[in-house]
Amino acid sequence: MKSIAALQAIVTAVLFDGEPSDAELDAIESEMPLILAEVDLLDAQIMTLDRPANVLDERRIRRARNRVMAARRDLTNRADVVLTGGAA
Repeated sequence: MKSIAALQAIVTAVLFDGEPSDAELDAIESEMPLILAEVDLLDAQIMTLDRPANVLDERRIRRARNRVMAARRDLTNRADVVLTGGAA
């Protein structure tokens, strides 16, 4: 049986400090409106789990879905502008 201890130094050569990099933090910050919109949608859906949805609940869920779709659209459009603008 071969020992993998000699190979372990190659696998773990890069130390991971557990903190996100600046690029990862920037990506999270740019996606924050979508994250918050999805949390609002989830909250609206959770409210209706233990009882039937009334008209107000349905409206709240519909508006939250619309905010998620708008945030996704905005995020996609910003990503598209960055990609095409960088190539030009």
